[in-house]
Amino acid sequence: MKLATSPKKVKRLKRRFARVAILGIATFILWIGYLAGSIYFYGSQTTTEKADAAIVLGAAVWDTEPSPVFRERINHAITLYKTNQVKNIIFTGGQGEVSEQAESIVAKDYAIDRGVAAADILTETQSRTTFQNLYYAKQEAENNQLSQFLIVSDPLHMKRAMRMAQDLDMKAKSSPTLTTRYKSFSAQSEFLRRETLFYSLYLIRRLFEMPAQNPHTF
Repeated sequence: MKLATSPKKVKRLKRRFARVAILGIATFILWIGYLAGSIYFYGSQTTTEKADAAIVLGAAVWDTEPSPVFRERINHAITLYKTNQVKNIIFTGGQGEVSEQAESIVAKDYAIDRGVAAADILTETQSRTTFQNLYYAKQEAENNQLSQFLIVSDPLHMKRAMRMAQDLDMKAKSSPTLTTRYKSFSAQSEFLRRETLFYSLYLIRRLFEMPAQNPHTF
């Protein structure tokens, strides 16, 4: 025989469920707020230390020219090179579209035109994600006996990039661009929202799989 649940017990169960749901939502909001804040403030951290190479994280290219976002990253790396903070530059990024040049090759040509010696530039053309940028850049560096790096990207990108570099056991410091195309409040908000999502997903995925074992899943 099925026992009927009293109305009072049902109400207690509903209240308990509501409290648990509210607590879960509040915890999630606090966690996302914490991540967003840490990403935002991490972007202001930089270093004056010297390194073997600057690793420039890839971004879009427009035909044979770097996009404005990519150009800022390349220019920053060129400044590091010309002020002797790094001896080499490693450009990263493969083809966004079949008809396009690899991002790293476009960046290399741009840097050579602005006075960087071709012999001091390394490129990798396989990557399509931030993690792959770093993974293949590390391989190029090891092939050329380079072991200390400055990671170059936009400020709001640095938290995730440095977490990935750490997971790859890279001796790296953060060197965000001093100028960025994401200047307006709306552009920064969108970039921060996206980075918070991507960083959250990365932290979740690395709980189940070590990134270095399969770079094409990150």
